[in-house]
Amino acid sequence: MPRNVYTEDHESFRQSCREFVQRTLAPRAEQMLEVKSIDRDIWLEAGKQGLLGLDIPEEFGGAGAEDYRYNAILGEEISRFNAAVSSCFGIHSDVCPPYIVDLGTEEQKQRWLPGMASGEKICAIAMTEPGGGSDLAALRTTAVRDGDEWVINGSKTFITNGYQADYVITAVRTDPEKGAKGITLFMIETGMEGFTRGRKLDKVGQEESDTAELFFENVRVSDEQRIGPEGMGFIAMMQRLPQERVGAAVSNIAHAKGILEETIQYAKDRKAFGQPIGAFQHNKFKMAELVTAIEVAEAYVDDCVAAHAEGQLSAVDAAKAKWWSAQVQNDVLDECVQLHGGYGFMNEYRVARAWRDARVTKIWAGSNEIMKELIGRDLGF
Repeated sequence: MPRNVYTEDHESFRQSCREFVQRTLAPRAEQMLEVKSIDRDIWLEAGKQGLLGLDIPEEFGGAGAEDYRYNAILGEEISRFNAAVSSCFGIHSDVCPPYIVDLGTEEQKQRWLPGMASGEKICAIAMTEPGGGSDLAALRTTAVRDGDEWVINGSKTFITNGYQADYVITAVRTDPEKGAKGITLFMIETGMEGFTRGRKLDKVGQEESDTAELFFENVRVSDEQRIGPEGMGFIAMMQRLPQERVGAAVSNIAHAKGILEETIQYAKDRKAFGQPIGAFQHNKFKMAELVTAIEVAEAYVDDCVAAHAEGQLSAVDAAKAKWWSAQVQNDVLDECVQLHGGYGFMNEYRVARAWRDARVTKIWAGSNEIMKELIGRDLGF
């Protein structure tokens, strides 16, 4: 079924993204897996190609695209190659920039955005804490006023790009008496005294992504590091989570779709009992189900992308797209592993890695259970 959300200009940009994947990312696939991170020169090349500053205005070194569909295309093309690389790029170029573009001062924009657009500086966002999970309003990392400075203490975990990040948008509690209204955002930078990071976390999947714990011990910052008004951090995060969630949905479906296409080809090439395994009725019906599931989910996600490009995507609809796409992704990839038989359990096959990489999508960006809670509340429960 044709997709109507993208124009000729968007498809031209898609071709540029594919060339970047084929020329820069694909030859380094095994190396990224081995070192469990994306080398700096890859980030710099992405910046040179204009892929990291789509949400950043031109005066600060970005593309100033002002059309979320370009972000979605980049997410699709990199996800088809590798979900972990897509998550790293997505956090840096899709999730983080709006906080600075929308909430930063002119001086902050001049200081932080050009390096992010060029790939010289890598950005992360630190919300999740060891004891908090999806409950962002209950975070315990604190910032206490001391004269003209704030003193930050606490820790964060599961932070994508955390090991390499030069900049970390960090959510802290500045007023313990105000609950969600007592949370403020600060930019923590590499080299600040008291800011350290733990080892790269040993994950089940998404090994190319450097995910780390972050520690803050009496880190002193001024108001020049504060992003947005004091006490408005939780609201800022809630306002921007729909973009993170629709971005996750885009990546989820593209990731599963790419592996399904490979599985269909495998089912045509692999023979058993004298015929392609795809010719057996059960397998034929199963692939018909999987293709339908992907296309139906993709249609809804496309509508969400179009709505977000117009500034009309609601938090509830983004939650629907996030949880459903993650469920479809995991269901489809599980069946793809089954269709590959024993080879589907071998790490040398992309389907095996994709199956492992996908499992976290039902957890991050707000667990699927939290997404259903948001939807349920909207229904009046």
